[in-house]
Amino acid sequence: MAEEIFKGQGIIGDIGTYAAPKIMVVGAGGAGSNNIERLAIAGLGNEGVKLIATNTDKVHLMNLKGNMTRILIGAKTTGGMGAGGFPDVGEAAAIESNQLLAQQMEGVDLLFLTAGMGGGTGTGAAPVIAKIAKDMGALVVAVITFPFKLERARTQKAREGIENLRKYADTVVIIDNNKLLEYAPNVPINDAFAAADKITATSVRGISKTILEPSLINMDFADLKAVMTNGDISTISVGRGAGPDKINQATDGVLYHPLLNMEINKGRGALIHITGGPNTSLNDVTKVGELITQNFPQDANVVFGARVEQGMGDELEAIAILTGISAPDMVKSPSFHGQTGYEKSNIGNIRMI
Repeated sequence: MAEEIFKGQGIIGDIGTYAAPKIMVVGAGGAGSNNIERLAIAGLGNEGVKLIATNTDKVHLMNLKGNMTRILIGAKTTGGMGAGGFPDVGEAAAIESNQLLAQQMEGVDLLFLTAGMGGGTGTGAAPVIAKIAKDMGALVVAVITFPFKLERARTQKAREGIENLRKYADTVVIIDNNKLLEYAPNVPINDAFAAADKITATSVRGISKTILEPSLINMDFADLKAVMTNGDISTISVGRGAGPDKINQATDGVLYHPLLNMEINKGRGALIHITGGPNTSLNDVTKVGELITQNFPQDANVVFGARVEQGMGDELEAIAILTGISAPDMVKSPSFHGQTGYEKSNIGNIRMI
């Protein structure tokens, strides 16, 4: 009977032509567009994922390298000269260009939205882009960076931006730049920014490829959606290892170095993605997964995926996105002292034509 069922290439109960989930990554503002460039250089734009860089700064857009769609938003609002650090200008620019953005995101199933919080374009435009994608039926996962403590004015704007983004994104993954400095205090600040970009790009690329391509342990779109829908505030924790002790090294990195001030075992869910070299075994990746999740709540929704990358040699990398966490330092403070440049949002007034 089994031979009859699986004879040839047909599938019993087949729905016909299968359409893979349409995945897009949109970068808003300078930091977000830099992430898109890193992903483009890594080749993700040629691997079934659409990359879109959006900015109010025309010069910055034109200087980006790689295969991507570049969208100058708010040409009338800013003249291509940037948002001047004012989130309300970034918001107005995205609202001005909302139909163009919607056209480019048509049919999207999963949208990764990257931005740096605290500036003008990323802080203001990201919530607009999230709303457009959400209204089109997409699962929206925002991956954003929170500014350094020394950037006081940007910190206030960032909190306001996160609050607006939470209204429209299913999950808001926060990478706190201050945590990067804790783990590598002597690293030059430019290298710290680059590290945050790399973590974002690595996470997005790894998850996208695990969904779209055959993997050691596949992660399908339904798995991702189950964890990320209503994930709210989330963060990323990364661990790497090499050699005989790579499992413990990678696990310790995830457990003890989350990129947000929180307890790793307090979240409602987790998406764990592991990448290893050609010699990585199924036992290696399952052991890492078991060690990371052993103290999670019993009802935590955990999704697991793993891939083999030929260029990794004897290395192992584990990335965990932890959802439903508490982050009081990241949310808007009760009152603002002075102007944040983001006093009243008009995002809810967007009407698609």
